[in-house]
Amino acid sequence: MKKELNILMIDDHPMIIEGYKKVLLTNKEVKLNITTANNCDEAIFDIQKAKNTVSFDVVFIDIQLPVSSDGTITSGEDLAVLVREEFPGAKIIILTMFDNSHRLQNILQTIPHNGLLIKSDITSKLLLTAFSNILDGDSYYSKSVEKIRTITSSPDDTLDEFNKKIIFYLAKGVKTKNLVQYIPLSLSAIEKRKNFIKQVFNVSGDDEQLLIEAKKRGFI
Repeated sequence: MKKELNILMIDDHPMIIEGYKKVLLTNKEVKLNITTANNCDEAIFDIQKAKNTVSFDVVFIDIQLPVSSDGTITSGEDLAVLVREEFPGAKIIILTMFDNSHRLQNILQTIPHNGLLIKSDITSKLLLTAFSNILDGDSYYSKSVEKIRTITSSPDDTLDEFNKKIIFYLAKGVKTKNLVQYIPLSLSAIEKRKNFIKQVFNVSGDDEQLLIEAKKRGFI
């Protein structure tokens, strides 16, 4: 009898998901039950539903996703953390268009994953190889990721999830005084963290300068 696996694929481009599904279904050694989600809200629903039915064995997550309607999940990075919390044994495969070395280092060091693939690297053969290797218990990185994995860690690595959320919401146009509506910290704590981020980025100007540097480093 074939091994049966429950798969969740999360990407806001349905055609990309269909392409991945078509490739994976050519693997005749396993039976795949594939659930798809095109945004954070759908993904959250599928994850919560699976908690009460059958857990996911493998989850493919695109990093760049629209924010959930309640603002609690801001990207595929947050979804990866949620998946690891709800399904500790699930294999997480991160997919992204990002090729910025700072951004990739940040994902590698802070986001739960068993594999990280740059979309521009992906071919049918690579996707099948990555899937097989990860199922066997190995990690897998596409060629662009492998090139930066040995880069020495940078000061950016000191930014935790709260600091990244501050950057995210500032980039969305949320004023500092209103960040308390999105981040469970006091205004004074947020101000201190914002000053810390400026120190890490070595900028002394206003929020615009902070955001310019954050973009250069791949945080937005």
